[in-house]
Amino acid sequence: MTVKRDIKTSWKAATRLVHAGQVRSPFKETSETLYMTSGYVYDSAEEAEAAFDNSQPRFVYSRFGNPTVAMFEQRMAAIEGAEAARATSSGMAAVFASIACQVKAGDRVVASDALFGSCQFILAEILPKWGIETVFVDGRDLAQWQQALAKPTRVVFLETPSNPGLRLVDLKAVCDLAHAAGANVVVDNVFATPLLQQPLTFGADVVVYSATKHIDGQGRCLGGVILGTEKYINETLQPFIRHTGPSLSPMNAWILLKGLETLDLRVRAQCASALRIAEALRGHGKLTAVQYPGLKDFAQYDLAKQQMSAGGTMLSLSLAGGKAAAFRFLNALELVLISNNLGDSKSLATHPMTTTHQRLTAEQRAKQGIDDGLIRLSVGLEDADDLIDDVLNALKAV
Repeated sequence: MTVKRDIKTSWKAATRLVHAGQVRSPFKETSETLYMTSGYVYDSAEEAEAAFDNSQPRFVYSRFGNPTVAMFEQRMAAIEGAEAARATSSGMAAVFASIACQVKAGDRVVASDALFGSCQFILAEILPKWGIETVFVDGRDLAQWQQALAKPTRVVFLETPSNPGLRLVDLKAVCDLAHAAGANVVVDNVFATPLLQQPLTFGADVVVYSATKHIDGQGRCLGGVILGTEKYINETLQPFIRHTGPSLSPMNAWILLKGLETLDLRVRAQCASALRIAEALRGHGKLTAVQYPGLKDFAQYDLAKQQMSAGGTMLSLSLAGGKAAAFRFLNALELVLISNNLGDSKSLATHPMTTTHQRLTAEQRAKQGIDDGLIRLSVGLEDADDLIDDVLNALKAV
């Protein structure tokens, strides 16, 4: 069951992030109500029967649906421009469920090779055990997409920008190729957030987020969300989620609703700081590369301008001295924290080779552009000048 509040078509994104989806109890509270309940009661046995045969839709069990979770789902759908959404217990639960609900033995999946480590594990390790073929391509190369999608395909999966190398995929071109091959396109949009890029407008069928990242944005809880058409959400995804159980806690949904209220303010401030840091570091003698989609010398800058309204909150730095230099840099940071999380109000840095992507082989990391000196930097809400000073001072220790 889904609760809905009518959304005025004239409302801008920042307004929807505050008001969309809210349904008030008879007490007329200002803040969203937190419904911490696992189950619901019925006035009669007949009412329970009607609830379970869906002739009288209502909440029956919080693994299937919950009023607080439903408010979060409706607000996410409103900001994404999707018909419907389902929340999950984590971002990886969202990624897995969004794909697994669509595939069976004998199916074929084509994916970009530049992926978060756990996404790559699902596609390369789990799905093949189920008899599903997975083909990886360089997401930047349309010729590779065209060749891989010359055969019938069930699902296409990609990240853009990718984690951690910030590689972009041409969404419209790949969606067109995928649909011609009979595939549904699933886009992990976590780096761009729904504010900077809306894959559905380019032809994507499904969008997934780790709500743990920018949507919460303050390091408090886990969560995920999957968005798409009502048909996909209700007929394909919902039965899978209902029976496998990756449900979002009502408490986490309430926290995420609070996070959405400030998402626009946070992301735009973080983007502005990220651009300033990238510009300050460009050409630094101890860096072999600074990757940021908002830089005019970024290799895919034109595509970034077409698909994204800003460069994002993430950048990657490659230190000339490899792992040893990267560790010296990380250990010299005073303001930026060492953490494998991202999208937080606090600036965070990690070394993907030894953390998020450590299980990949050297060859696999090389294909993704993850060199031994690569640092992923998630820019927070601190003063940009303080962050620049901290990074530049840490580079002096390299």
